Amino acid sequence: MKETFINLIKDVDLTEPIFIEALPGIGHVGKLVAEHMIHELEAEKFAELYSPSFPPQVFVDEDGIIEPMKNEFHYLKSAGEDKRDYIILVGNTQGLSPEGQYDVCGAIIDFVEKYGVKEMFTLGGLGTGQNVEKPKVFGAATTKKRAEMLKDHGVTLRSADGGIIGASGLLLGLGVYRGIEGACLMGETPGYFIDADASKAVLSLLIDILKIDIDIAKLEERAEETRKMISKAQQMEQEMAERMHVAPGEEDLRYIG
Repeated sequence: MKETFINLIKDVDLTEPIFIEALPGIGHVGKLVAEHMIHELEAEKFAELYSPSFPPQVFVDEDGIIEPMKNEFHYLKSAGEDKRDYIILVGNTQGLSPEGQYDVCGAIIDFVEKYGVKEMFTLGGLGTGQNVEKPKVFGAATTKKRAEMLKDHGVTLRSADGGIIGASGLLLGLGVYRGIEGACLMGETPGYFIDADASKAVLSLLIDILKIDIDIAKLEERAEETRKMISKAQQMEQEMAERMHVAPGEEDLRYIG
């Protein structure tokens, strides 16, 4: 594989869909929200993105079957009170390097723009490094009007106190140049475990904004599934680090094995 590519599984006809991104991040807050939405609303996968910018590994499930590193696009037709179409992006990884992030996010924006996307929400966590009794939802937006909309729904706006790293921030930035308005919703989380409470806070706000009815009660079950997946990923990272004789998280990604 020499470049990022998208495998189209099914042709779909969508009308100005709202794009929702939730790739792995702090506390896996956004990932839990989006996967729960996909399951509860029965969204259908229609495309997959693969990239050499992803980690050089695969996951192996309990049956010994591998799962490659990828991002997945799902769609919904006429969902919620406003009968809107949606594209929801989830996955098991993000680009490893700044260059990889730009390459992957550029391909994502190119792809969703073809379907008439004019609006997006990116989902993630805001790490505090300490316990959070009742998670708040923080947010940022691409326009003042959209920022005011977030405030009206009870979102606490971030104000000159840091950026948004990774796909959740970069997609919004790239979208501005394409005329795509957007906002990021970040659940307050300690950041060192799979945080279902922060995910519930984000999901509650999102369904209020989008006017979609989703059962939140089952989200904790999905959190447990994600914990198992992350445990496998951490074990793989440890094994690779031991072979390379470096600390986890400091791998030389030029290594091929």
